[in-house]
Amino acid sequence: MFLRIEHLPEKKFVGKSIRMSLANNKTGELWKSFMPRRKEINNTIGNQLYSLQVYDPMHFTSFDVTREFTKWALVEVKNFDEVSPDLKTFTLAGGGYAVFLHRGSSQDNRTFQYIFSTWLPGSNYQLDDRPHFEVLGDKYKNNDPNSEEEIWIPVKSIQA
Repeated sequence: MFLRIEHLPEKKFVGKSIRMSLANNKTGELWKSFMPRRKEINNTIGNQLYSLQVYDPMHFTSFDVTREFTKWALVEVKNFDEVSPDLKTFTLAGGGYAVFLHRGSSQDNRTFQYIFSTWLPGSNYQLDDRPHFEVLGDKYKNNDPNSEEEIWIPVKSIQA
């Protein structure tokens, strides 16, 4: 599951966002509204899709399925020239990420359970207050047990 620690440079994205919680999951609605618009985005980098979450600073202090966060459906772009008015821009600041390979349906949360209850507590890292995201590449198949995606968790070293 654990692949690597990577320092990611700043990235630019274009897409759509929605405010939601795990209890009121609007992921399907978000992607259904984004995918028909994807071809309108200029200056794209690669063909990967990004599912990105922006959590409030105290989001992970105690688990609550009703706590809201902002979820994005995005593609990476070279610049923000010629962005359609009903699409939004997002700049992801650079930083350290722990990267994990998730195999299986996007509904299967075993990889996330492993990250937060086993890997992170046993590592020399702690969560950093930056966006979390998944890279949906060529091997991603929505809700398919043979699907693959990368999960990127923002981390920083624990100072001794």
